[in-house]
Amino acid sequence: MVNGSTAVVAKRARLVFFIITGVLLTLSVAAGVYLSVEAGKQSGVKRGGLFGNMPADENVPSDPAEAELAKAALAVGFHSTVDGTVGKIESLAADAAGPPGNPLLLPVGSTAPDFSLSTPIGERVDLSDYKGKVVFLEFFATWCPHCQAEAQHIVAIRQAISTRFVFLSVNADGEDAASVYAFDRYFAITYPALLDPGSVAGSFNSKGSAGPVTQAYHVHIYPTFYIIDKEGKVAWRSDGEQPDALLLKELGEIGKK
Repeated sequence: MVNGSTAVVAKRARLVFFIITGVLLTLSVAAGVYLSVEAGKQSGVKRGGLFGNMPADENVPSDPAEAELAKAALAVGFHSTVDGTVGKIESLAADAAGPPGNPLLLPVGSTAPDFSLSTPIGERVDLSDYKGKVVFLEFFATWCPHCQAEAQHIVAIRQAISTRFVFLSVNADGEDAASVYAFDRYFAITYPALLDPGSVAGSFNSKGSAGPVTQAYHVHIYPTFYIIDKEGKVAWRSDGEQPDALLLKELGEIGKK
């Protein structure tokens, strides 16, 4: 009986150790993400080369087609729409997040709809290519202040855990290539941002309509997030701005499975 009791105590102690270690690791990475975002804010640099505080002729793409796209992106006149009402929850604890605002999001455990979409420069991306990996999928609009507030946080999270997960974003408002390219350059997006044309073409300056992939994922609120597990199933989803700690927690737990 004594040996059995000792084994139970030891097992519980190991479980507590692993839980505490996981929590500390998540908090550590979240703190790193926060410091990275704050450093970016204080630097005052709008990162993308063609935008913000940097001269318009810096980092012009050498490829003629992309140079034309960059020119069109400049003409979009992209600028931040962030105000004091957004960008607050990202630095809070994981439990600060509420439930999804959209009750029609795909249920956890359902198969994530496959898609094949292009980036603004024409590179094709297929979701099925990432079977066996955990995919963090975001749906956004370039003019959306909530999406802009999240952008630098998602970039920082990806930098912190990029070797373990795939990050993809889909423009959910049927926007043109120039607008999405402008958004990418402004926020130095380091993962594929994909076009999903709808029946009404949108842009940073004019709202459009959802494309077929956005509709398949039942997106009605910007941003909307899905985490797709290694088997291609929806493992987590929500909408609106999210705490960094929650995204890191969910990615960590799903990545272990």
